[in-house]
Amino acid sequence: MILAVMQPYLFPYLGYYQLTKHCDKFVFYDDVNFIKGGYINRNNILANNKKQLFTIPVEKASSNSKIKDLHFVTNRKKIIKTIEQNYSKAPLFSEVMPILDNVFNSQETHVARLCMASVTSVFDYLGIELDCCLSSELDYNKHVNAAEKLYSMCDFFGAGTYCNMENGRALYSKNEFKRRNIDLQFLAMEEFSYPQGTHDFVSHLSIIDVLMWNSKKDILRLLDRYRIS
Repeated sequence: MILAVMQPYLFPYLGYYQLTKHCDKFVFYDDVNFIKGGYINRNNILANNKKQLFTIPVEKASSNSKIKDLHFVTNRKKIIKTIEQNYSKAPLFSEVMPILDNVFNSQETHVARLCMASVTSVFDYLGIELDCCLSSELDYNKHVNAAEKLYSMCDFFGAGTYCNMENGRALYSKNEFKRRNIDLQFLAMEEFSYPQGTHDFVSHLSIIDVLMWNSKKDILRLLDRYRIS
């Protein structure tokens, strides 16, 4: 069994979805501190041929708050309008916008649950089953260091493999995981591009951009464009 654990992000980039699809069980890590200025409550879309950051404000957000204890503001009309203005001419706009509307217009304010919905809704659209949960709902050892918490979650699920994004390679030791009888993997996105209109390709945007410009068949292909080491 392959386990992956990541903080919940709002419509994150393609690599996040690749990791989610690769594993057998995905845990949204919501009982850790909120990172102000991170990508939990914001991401980039394409506007005027360049990256533009969108943000949903979080009430009473601080770096001392646990993600599980935070809530988004209820008024999200600005982000919906921004997406509509910038993607109305994209080929998949009419198919994708209802998915985004359902998430952004949801009555859900809990940060982790709304972020989780932004991931699960995409997989539902693509017809992919996803086995996921929130870490705050698990009975694992929450009173140890970061690596020990991951070992504990692997033990909880009986996972023999733990997979992390490539940029976390400096944080964890394959030898230490091996001592716990856990195989540590790292996932790296392969280079890719797709048409975004008439301008040069802009990479590392929210999955929103991928959805707007690509058919389901093409997105499924992109989800498999990664390497495991």
